[in-house]
Amino acid sequence: MKALVYHGPNQKSWEEVPNPQIQKPTDVIVKIETTTICGTDLHILKGDVPAVTVGRVLGHEGVGTITEVGSAISNLAVGDRVILSCVSACGRCDYCKTGLFSHCLGEEGASGIGWIFGHLIDGTQAEYVRVPYAETSVYKVPEGVTAQEGTLLSDILPTGHEIGIQYGAVKAGDVVAVVGVGPIGLAVVTTAQLYGPARVIAIDVDANRLEQAKAFGATDGVLSTDADWKEQVLALTDGLGVDVAIEAVGIPQTFVMVLEMVRPGGHVANVGVHGKGVELPLDSLWISNITITMGLVNTNTTGTLLKLVAQKKLAVDKFVSHTFALHDIEEAYDVFSRAAETKALKVILNA
Repeated sequence: MKALVYHGPNQKSWEEVPNPQIQKPTDVIVKIETTTICGTDLHILKGDVPAVTVGRVLGHEGVGTITEVGSAISNLAVGDRVILSCVSACGRCDYCKTGLFSHCLGEEGASGIGWIFGHLIDGTQAEYVRVPYAETSVYKVPEGVTAQEGTLLSDILPTGHEIGIQYGAVKAGDVVAVVGVGPIGLAVVTTAQLYGPARVIAIDVDANRLEQAKAFGATDGVLSTDADWKEQVLALTDGLGVDVAIEAVGIPQTFVMVLEMVRPGGHVANVGVHGKGVELPLDSLWISNITITMGLVNTNTTGTLLKLVAQKKLAVDKFVSHTFALHDIEEAYDVFSRAAETKALKVILNA
């Protein structure tokens, strides 16, 4: 089969690799119908995720059709169309039993890490993929949900919802600021609407993305390159700062920004994937009574979000800015990596 293979920092290629095989009774093989590229894939290509080794097939999102099932599989069958969760869960360990699937203790990849596709085992940017722990790691695609919509439920929507909105404890009437309104930031903006915030302030270096964010539910936009960006944000609150400040970029400068704009007693939720450390000024923060959260998505709300998408109560098609054939994935990476020029949000790859 063909797959997108990592060959070290800034090196990748669409090439022939062996077809995946059933390795364990709980596996299935899925023929990929639709996949996409994530900002995390770009971090991998920058060398920010050293656990990804040369020869790894990238990708952790997608929808496809089951072509083969392991001997222990009972509630999935050949021909089922499924959403592949970006986090794999054995369903049996202590963490899985509490819904902390991101730290599944199963033996696939590395015990204690639930994100294994395109990270510790071969991923979904391929014609076929082996799916471990299939019965607890995929969702059947309901009637009325497209492959494109399903792919967006693999990662960005649950990530934005869980790590941004739920960890940030967004509630009705809150003023929420989202720093970085790329695809993940827009997923935060979109799922924030489920909780009734008074304002959602989008903050970005790109004026185009600020305009796009308003179509996803942002009430206001602030250019972070403006010298008075902080004053603009404070003017949209009562002057004391935002209730919830959400970082969705993954660089030190943007984490500093969220610390500067959150009010005493507020919440800071870090969603971005950081490739280097960030200084935490506890000498001044300790007195502010703020809560700082961070984490890897558990995908424990994917089922709920899937119901909302199926009932057309959560519109997600507008996330897709470009579509490509799967074999044009290297071109898709180029477009996605130059989002400021190409105005790319999510690029969808169809097999």
